[in-house]
Amino acid sequence: MDPLGYIPVEGGRVWYKIVGAGTPGIPLHTLHGGPGYPHDYLEPLEQLAAERPVIFYDQLGCGRSDRPNDPALWRIDRFVRELAQVRQALGLERIHLFGHSWGAMLAVDYLLSGASAVSLILASPALSIPRWMADAARLRKTLPADVQATLARHEAAGTTDTLRYRDATMQYYHRYLCRMDPWPEPMNRSHEASSGAVYREMWGPSELCATGNLIDYDRTGRLREIAVPTLYTCGRYDEATPEATAWYRSLTPAAEMLVFERSAHMPHLEESDAYLAALRAFLDQDEKID
Repeated sequence: MDPLGYIPVEGGRVWYKIVGAGTPGIPLHTLHGGPGYPHDYLEPLEQLAAERPVIFYDQLGCGRSDRPNDPALWRIDRFVRELAQVRQALGLERIHLFGHSWGAMLAVDYLLSGASAVSLILASPALSIPRWMADAARLRKTLPADVQATLARHEAAGTTDTLRYRDATMQYYHRYLCRMDPWPEPMNRSHEASSGAVYREMWGPSELCATGNLIDYDRTGRLREIAVPTLYTCGRYDEATPEATAWYRSLTPAAEMLVFERSAHMPHLEESDAYLAALRAFLDQDEKID
C-alpha cells in the first residue's frame, strides 16, 4: 500500500497518509476530532513514527477527502463503517487506536461494534454529551458577563452564524480549547480545511452549544465492555474536563488516566514533549504485554 493516497468508502473517497511505513512497531491509527476537523492538528503524533507506522486520514467531508453534499452521510454509524473500510484497505490486522475528542466517540463505537485493537487512547473524550453540555454550562460562567450575554442572545435568536457570536466563542476557545497564543500552524490548517456542514449537522454551532444528531450520545453505560488496555488523557483546563474524563476512566475496566497540567483540549500541541513521552510509554508497555 502506498504511504499516501485515497480509499473508496461509503459516500466517496477519503485521503490517508502513513508516516513511518515499514517501521517495526504495531501501527497507531489516529482519528481526528470535529466532527469535520481534519487531521493536520494531530501532526505532533508523526514523531512516534520512529518506532511504528502512524496512520492519519481525513474523514469524509473535510480536509483532502471528498465533500459530498448529502447530510444523510453525517451519522456516527456511517463513520464507524468508514473506519472499518479504511483499516481493511490498508491491511491493518493489529492496531493501537487513538481518538481525539469526537474521534474518541468514533473509536469507542468502533470497538463496541466488535472490532479489535491492541490498545486504545481516548484523548480529551466526549463520551457523554449530556455531561459535556453540563460542563460547558459551568465553564461558560467563567467568561465575562457581557460575553455570556452575547452567547445566550445569539443562541436564543438562532443567529450563531454572526461575527459577534464567533468572537464570543473565541473567548471560550482560548481558555478551554487551546491556550497557546497564537494558535499553532497545524491547528490553523485544520480550521481552514474543516467542514462547517459536517460539524453543524452532527454537533451544532459551537463547542458549547450542541444541537446536532450527536446531542443524545452517551456510551457511559457500555464502557465496561471495552476490555483492551485504555489510556485516557486530557488537559487541566480542558473542555473535556478532568472530572468527566476521570468518570469515564472509572467505568472502563483496564484504564488509566493522565492530566496535562498546562493544557486545555490540545495537550499534544500545548505540551507536545510530555504528551509524546506518555504515549510512547503506554504503547511500548502494551506491546510487551501483547
